[in-house]
Parts: sequence; structure tokens; C-alpha cells
Amino acid sequence: MLKLTTIAAVVLSLLWSPARAENDGVLRIGVLNDMSGVYSDFQGPGSVIAAQLAVEDFAKQSKRKVEVLAADHQNKTDVGAAIARRWFDVDGVDMIVDVPNSAIALAVADIARDKNKVFIGSGAGSSLLTGAKCSPNTVHWTYDTWAMGHGVARGVLQQGGKSWFFITADYAFGDDLQKQAAAEVLAEGGEVKGDVRHPLGVSDFSSFLLQAQASGAQVVGLANAGGDTVNSIKQAAEYRLGDKQKIVALIFDLQSVPALGLKIAQGITALNAFYWDFNDQTRAWSRRYQERHAQHQMPNHMQAGVYSATLDYLRAVDKVGSPADGRAVVAAMKAMPVDDPLFGHVTIREDGRAMHDMYLLEVKSPAESKGEWDVFKITSIIPADKAFRPLDQGNCPLVAH
Repeated sequence: MLKLTTIAAVVLSLLWSPARAENDGVLRIGVLNDMSGVYSDFQGPGSVIAAQLAVEDFAKQSKRKVEVLAADHQNKTDVGAAIARRWFDVDGVDMIVDVPNSAIALAVADIARDKNKVFIGSGAGSSLLTGAKCSPNTVHWTYDTWAMGHGVARGVLQQGGKSWFFITADYAFGDDLQKQAAAEVLAEGGEVKGDVRHPLGVSDFSSFLLQAQASGAQVVGLANAGGDTVNSIKQAAEYRLGDKQKIVALIFDLQSVPALGLKIAQGITALNAFYWDFNDQTRAWSRRYQERHAQHQMPNHMQAGVYSATLDYLRAVDKVGSPADGRAVVAAMKAMPVDDPLFGHVTIREDGRAMHDMYLLEVKSPAESKGEWDVFKITSIIPADKAFRPLDQGNCPLVAH
């Protein structure tokens, strides 16, 4: 777990400082995420570093003053919503980014729409953000539950894993992730033998794993993320579930590998939008990030997404001339395809979905790895139009039918 004493003090000062002048000429970006719970290593302070790097790079091409704020939503929807309202109403924040925990992300998206500000989800997963709950003020940048559920399930089905049992985080993100993966399983003639829901941040997965074992399913699908995924995989190894059943993590990120160790993690398939060791540009940026990180971690795809989305947002503000009209800024982002140093060619669809390639990864064996963060090998590249839900299937009211 990262040491959060310093950043916690900063967060408290931000949340309880006197009202800021909204028209003081400073553009403010708020990084809202989990700084102390199950997602803190996966977004947390790392996402703040990524946003700061974007602001520094933007300063090379613009004289606009930009400030980055950060806060811990504690995985509580009421806390996250209260921070978002205060930031928008009192502290002069123009854009909120990251927001892992889909229940909070959906609330923040509604608030941004009501106040004509901007919300960009990088840690947020729910595909509802570009579906029935889409908004002219929201962009969904890095990944979503449709891409992960369908993409990972498709790969496992092709390997013969036809019968599934799901262990699912009991909130909007887990529900949607299971729904997307189960839809792919059933569409390909597979079978869902059952599911069980667990609270966010639970430490003991034994009862859930025993139900999965008793189901006799070929595949145990983990529809959770972050520390919950790490803990469920560790405990599945203790119960030797992998001897007779395939354990599949529908969300599996870079920081999960050292947390598990290569001996346990080797062979796990992951779908990510970015890998630090992909090319010279990703390696150079990732080393800048690593130098700033308290534990010298490399960035995962959600942290990289905060950088790219923030930089794209800032360029759009410069094009529009002001951050005041959030809808106008998002419209400018949609009108400006970019060749991003981390994500390659990116376009933003009318439903707010950022379209870019995704990477199917496999965890290396201990013998293959040459260092602590040399953990993935890229097995295939999934083009953007194959990775994400077709535009006409999301039921987004912004999309003409």
C-alpha cells in the first residue's frame, strides 16, 4: 500500500479551504479516486502524478494557468458526490478525471452535466457511461466493462472454457462486468452455472470460492478489480481451484502482478489499453512517471489514461478559448482526433467513448521476466472498432438512430 500521509494532508486542505474565486483565471482539474482502499494502488496517487505530468507538458505549448486538485472518495457515493459538488460550486474546478467505482462515476457524470462541467472517466468502468447514461459532458477514456467482459470472455471461450461461474463485486461496476461477460458466454453457446456477490473490500473469499468450486464450472470468472481481484486469486491458489477450474480475472492490471508474484500470476490473460513497455514513447513517459512515484511503480493503463485524457482536454480548452462551457469543450474533443504518445490514434465518438486499440496480454513466467515491471507479453492487438461496443448498441440518447 502506498504511503498516503502527505497526499492525505493535501486532500484535506483542498476540501476544507476557503472558497476559491471561480474566475481567477486558473483552470482547475480534480483527480477524484480511491486514495486509501482497494483501488489505491491502481489509481490513487499515481493518477495524480499522471495529471500533473499532463499539465507540465501542456505548459510547453500554452501559457494557461492550470492547477491539479486531488481527493479520496473512499468508495462512498455520497462522499464522492459531495466532493464533486464542492469542487464545481466552491473551488472552481472545471473538470473531474479518473473516478474508479462506477456508482460514484455515474453520480459525478450527472453532476457534471447539471453544472455544465466536464467529467472524464479513466478508472471508471461501467459502459453505462456511454450507454443509457451517456452525457454531452462526459468522455470515457481508457476501458469499459463491455470491452473487458466481452473481450476476455471471447478469448477464454475460444480456448474451450464454455461453462462459467462468476464471483462478482456487489455494486454497479461488478454487475455490469458480469452482465457483459455472461452475454458473450451465452452468445457463443456457453453456460452460466451461477454467481455469488461479495462486498467491496472483503478480506475473506473462502465461502465464495467454495461455491464456485461446487458449481463444477470450467471457468471461475472474477467480476471484480484491484485488491479484490488480487485477494481472490491468492485465495483461489490456496484452495487449488486452478487445478480443475480456470480462474479468469475480467479486470487485471499491472500492479496485480507484483502483488501476486509471477509464480501465481504467470499465464493470466489481461486486456489493457496501454502497457509501459510497448514502444520507445511509452517507455520514456513511464520512466518520468516512475521517478515521481513514491514507490517507483510503473503506470498502469488507467493512470496513463489520466495523462492522455487530461492533455486532450487541455488542448480542447485552448481551442474553445475557455473551460466555462463544458459541453463545448467535450464537443471540441470529439472533433479533434489525436495521435497520442501513449494510446496511439484516438477518436472520441458521439456517445463519449474514446476509441483506441486494446492489447491482449499474458503474464510472463518467472524465467521470462527480466525485472520487477517486466511482467506482460503482448499476444495480440485488438483494433478499436473490435474492442468496444458498436455505437448503435449502446442506447445512448445522444446517438441519432
